[in-house]
Amino acid sequence: MHVVAIVLLLVVLATAVATFAGRLRVPAPSLLVLAGIGVALIPGVPALHVPPQVIGMVVLPPLLYASAEELSLRDLRMVWRPVTILSLGLVFASAAAVGFTAVAVAGLPPAMAFVLGAVLSSTDPVAVTALGRRLALPGRLQVLVQAESLFNDATSLVLFKVAVGIAVAVGASVSVPAAGGEFLLLGGGGSVVGATVAGLVWLVRRRTTDPVLETVIALVTPYAAYVLAESAHTSGVTSVVVAGVLLGRSGHRLTDAHIRLQLHAVYAVVVFLLESVVFSIVGLELPTLVRDLPAGTGWWPLQALALAAVLIAVRVLSTLPLTRAVKPRRGRGRSGLSWRVAGVVTWAGTRGVMPLAAALSIPLLADDGTKLAGRPLVLVLTTAVVVFTLVVQGLTLAAVVNRSGLALEPEHTAREEDDTRDALNRAALHHVEHLAELEAVPDTALDRVRRALTARLDRTPETPDGTTADTAYRQLRREVIAVQGAELHRLYDDHRISDTTRRRLQHDLDREDAALGTL
Repeated sequence: MHVVAIVLLLVVLATAVATFAGRLRVPAPSLLVLAGIGVALIPGVPALHVPPQVIGMVVLPPLLYASAEELSLRDLRMVWRPVTILSLGLVFASAAAVGFTAVAVAGLPPAMAFVLGAVLSSTDPVAVTALGRRLALPGRLQVLVQAESLFNDATSLVLFKVAVGIAVAVGASVSVPAAGGEFLLLGGGGSVVGATVAGLVWLVRRRTTDPVLETVIALVTPYAAYVLAESAHTSGVTSVVVAGVLLGRSGHRLTDAHIRLQLHAVYAVVVFLLESVVFSIVGLELPTLVRDLPAGTGWWPLQALALAAVLIAVRVLSTLPLTRAVKPRRGRGRSGLSWRVAGVVTWAGTRGVMPLAAALSIPLLADDGTKLAGRPLVLVLTTAVVVFTLVVQGLTLAAVVNRSGLALEPEHTAREEDDTRDALNRAALHHVEHLAELEAVPDTALDRVRRALTARLDRTPETPDGTTADTAYRQLRREVIAVQGAELHRLYDDHRISDTTRRRLQHDLDREDAALGTL
């Protein structure tokens, strides 16, 4: 009962924190972590121990799915090489660097240091997406940050399982072929399961028109992808990510405007509630874990800072050679390396809930029945590094982006949206004139739609004519909205607009369609 009361308190607190964060223009996850630490330090608050299965099974699937749906598949095709290098090579490099540092500064046994390196080797997609929503980064740079955090889970998970196996087994040795086979099984198998789930959901949703059923299917999809993949002994996270990316690209063709607006509203609430609880849990866990530390480990804050510094340094050195592939082209002759891009990509690579869930799943005992040496310190160092990245990097990320000069100016985004709206209205007006030549629609409906589109192109207010919105007018208006939607996606596929502009204008078209009511 105490745990339920704490969770409800966190939801209430998160609402206030989100409002406060919006006024200060800072990421809500950073303040939620601080709020969780504050709640945990209140006298009388019971210790909160969250089973990692709860985080992995209940919280992560919908958050990962929502993050994957926001990923632009078009932009992902342009940065797949650096994403692949970062999600593979950077994970191995980070794990090795953290492992050696943990042995040197924390005195951990080599096997447990390797476990800690595997845990901290990957960025967290939930945290990265939550922190990056307010940034105005160029398309390829934003996709690189999000995609790398989404696709590096398979590598870090293989490293973690291999490291834990070595730590709990006395005299165990590393088998490179076995580790490679496990990687292919986890990553490749999870991708196959996710693609299969996406295909089945696509077949079902294209035949469903009930808003309630559509909402239930959308909420169940990430859990189905996760559970099926885990049951097949593959990566559930990879399965959820693949399903989300594939369905996010074709979502506008599966449902109508009413259902898309409803799904957007429902998922916004679900994501807000889960993020509120999960980032607060990170803050709540740290004081509890510190109390359980054995004597002689009082230097953990400095050790955590050293590990965080190593992670940042390795990330900068690994990211810099890849900046040529993602740096925005601003003039000729600027195709070299960019410290600005490397700095932004590095500072956006925060750790979050997934490393914490992995650390909590470390066994208590070795195979011979003895306590696993160093486990409490590994948990504290993991949580401390997660808190450091969420708070320090999260609160300063916007400043780093602004100082880098890479952020898109608000005028640039507004101009692109205005130009795109004009293109959509011109395409719609051309369609209306074509219908007028065919004399297939009543003149009154044609005149009303023509006047509305002309007023939008002329930037003049639309004046209602007082006539009743009859069936012919609404049918024509919906047909025009469909033409505008097709033109919007053509502009996007031709790389003439960004994914952010496409999403915003598609949402505006959906609202306009829904306002027409049912025929």
